[in-house]
Amino acid sequence: MFFDCCALKLLMTSLAIACVLILMVRRRLVRKRYCSNTRLDGKVVIITGANTGIGKETARDLVRRGAKVILACRDVTKGKGAVDEILTESSGNGVGAVTVERLDLASFKSIRSFAKLIIEKESSVNILINNAGVSMCSPQKTADGFELQFGVNHLGHFLLTNLLLDLMKSSAPSRIINVSSFAHREGKIHFDDINLTDNYAPLKAYRQSKLANIMFTNELARMLKGTNVTCYSLHPGLVSTEICRYLSPIKRFVATILLPLIASTPEMGAQTTIYCAVEQSLDDENGYFYSDCERMEPAPQAQDKEADKQLWQVSAEMVTLNAKE
Repeated sequence: MFFDCCALKLLMTSLAIACVLILMVRRRLVRKRYCSNTRLDGKVVIITGANTGIGKETARDLVRRGAKVILACRDVTKGKGAVDEILTESSGNGVGAVTVERLDLASFKSIRSFAKLIIEKESSVNILINNAGVSMCSPQKTADGFELQFGVNHLGHFLLTNLLLDLMKSSAPSRIINVSSFAHREGKIHFDDINLTDNYAPLKAYRQSKLANIMFTNELARMLKGTNVTCYSLHPGLVSTEICRYLSPIKRFVATILLPLIASTPEMGAQTTIYCAVEQSLDDENGYFYSDCERMEPAPQAQDKEADKQLWQVSAEMVTLNAKE
């Protein structure tokens, strides 16, 4: 009996400590809610990977502001489900429109087809939100033979953005938003082995891709100076989404249990993205990094102008940027 009581006390103490730790972590991870009545009537918005998670919550908010939102999704069936959900919940006066188009960021062919479709169908694109991403996957390659995380998270968005740039310039003022992560702080661009062929590790590849998002934003901002097209990168916070779907079954099971306890909801994780898309005070800012709806300094390796230029050149070669469409 004595041992049973001791075991029970130990269990209760452990649970209490665990609850306190969870509350402490959640307290640190509380995200700011962006409050603004800014309307986007008549604006055309493209959001990649918007059939779930942060992308869907961003779309839901921007539709309520009157924008026409195009969900660019690899899985069109899930995308249509998101469209139906958003329209059902957002019905009312002043609500914009939402549609879905197929886009597979792991395929340059798909990206070029999507961009061609948008250019033919839309007279303007005012906001491009490069939100889609993959994380922590086993060694995999894109349809064009590049490491999957770098290929989807960076190269796919790099190509898509460049293909839509002329339309966005003619639609100015317009904005480009790249969803990165604090994971970039431990990242490095491995120019000597950018596909990590010789030394692949899931976290290493993810960090490299997230650093690339910020470096791409930096160089793009310099190139777009004077065009009235501005761009921003951001950290959405630790958010409970489907981005861990590429983890091994055991790790995915653990993440499924832990993330809802310590992470923000997709709605809260979308706040900084919405801020960068909507906040009027950012009209005069370009190329900066944000978190919790505030400008922040990225890691030193994300502030190397020469490396930014080198990454742009390497990326342009990898996607054959100047190839005829």
